[in-house]
Amino acid sequence: MSRLQTTDGLTEEQTELIKLVREFVDEQILPVATELEHKDEYPTEIVEGMKEMGIFGLMIPEEYGGLGESLLTYALVVEEIARGWMSVSGIINTHFIVAYMVLQHGTEEQKQHYLPKMATGEIRGAFSMSEPGLGSDVSAIRTKAVRQGESDDWVIDGQKMWLTNGGSANLVAVLVKTDLGEKSVYKNMTTFLVDKESGFGETAQGVTVPGKIDKMGYKGVDTTELVFSGHRTTTAQILGGVPGKGFYQMMDGVEVGRVNVAARACGLARRAFELGIRYAQQRETFGKKIAEHQGILFRLADMATRVEASHQMMVKAARLKDSGQRNDLEAGMAKYLAAENCANVVEQSFRIHGGYGYSKEYEIERLYREAPMLLIGEGTAEIQKMIIGRRLLEDYALKG
Repeated sequence: MSRLQTTDGLTEEQTELIKLVREFVDEQILPVATELEHKDEYPTEIVEGMKEMGIFGLMIPEEYGGLGESLLTYALVVEEIARGWMSVSGIINTHFIVAYMVLQHGTEEQKQHYLPKMATGEIRGAFSMSEPGLGSDVSAIRTKAVRQGESDDWVIDGQKMWLTNGGSANLVAVLVKTDLGEKSVYKNMTTFLVDKESGFGETAQGVTVPGKIDKMGYKGVDTTELVFSGHRTTTAQILGGVPGKGFYQMMDGVEVGRVNVAARACGLARRAFELGIRYAQQRETFGKKIAEHQGILFRLADMATRVEASHQMMVKAARLKDSGQRNDLEAGMAKYLAAENCANVVEQSFRIHGGYGYSKEYEIERLYREAPMLLIGEGTAEIQKMIIGRRLLEDYALKG
């Protein structure tokens, strides 16, 4: 095991689980990732393998059929999976956020209904805030749920955007506007749990998934729109059973999701470093291995330092959440640092590969297209810096 794969401070059970996942990545993901990515093919066999390992229920408590592991354990697992193929970690990420939201905010009936099947992967989750006309400005959402008189019936209309797992998922947590008469726009938002069939086209009455969005990278996993046209639902499908709490529920889910994105960036950066240092010891120029040239040595030193710093920041954010402490500052820092470092490390590895890095025969070409998604997923760098800055002003507010 390399120094960049340390498991210091983990229990024996955690260490064994990480080792098992690493072996799964080396044997089942890395050998096929680039081929599947180039074909934009969904990794069905890999997903089935993760189901068998219990990864879909990693953080779901044992009472609901899961493994009951910590956020730290989950993040370290995701780091390993992203090292193999970032798209596979995306399949887990959105599912994990929805399961977390149901566990933290759902009614007992919702927990009993969804969590056991989510733990096995029979129910797979996606969540949706973005729309075609907005990204980070959640307050501007237009998709609306209208209550039908004094009944428990609601009708949802609108268009959502950028759903990871939008086609393959059969449960979507959707943030919509509900006119509750509150002064704050955020208190007029509600999260609905929408059941649908996997696939594309009309997947439930009034729910349509038009098709996959063609992307530069992050292929294999389906990214979609989600269109509501007169979709009828009930109060029982509101997360927690009470309207008006959706924004805060989503933000809680995104907060742990940012730790997850940081973990994905750590895994992708570590793989880029592995490829770079391996190639540097194979390629020769001017009569010696390029690893012996000072310029390449400096690159490798910088890359390894960035990988390690990102990993440690991610671990800190996960440990804080596990301890019950507020971690929005650390989660924002982890996501910002890890994503920026990942983009940097991938580019440096790409440069080490020279012209071969531009060839689709080399794995670094795939990583070069995947890294940019982490700069914008779960909030852009600018959003993270706003969160970090505001929290710092809270912590360092002048007295008197």
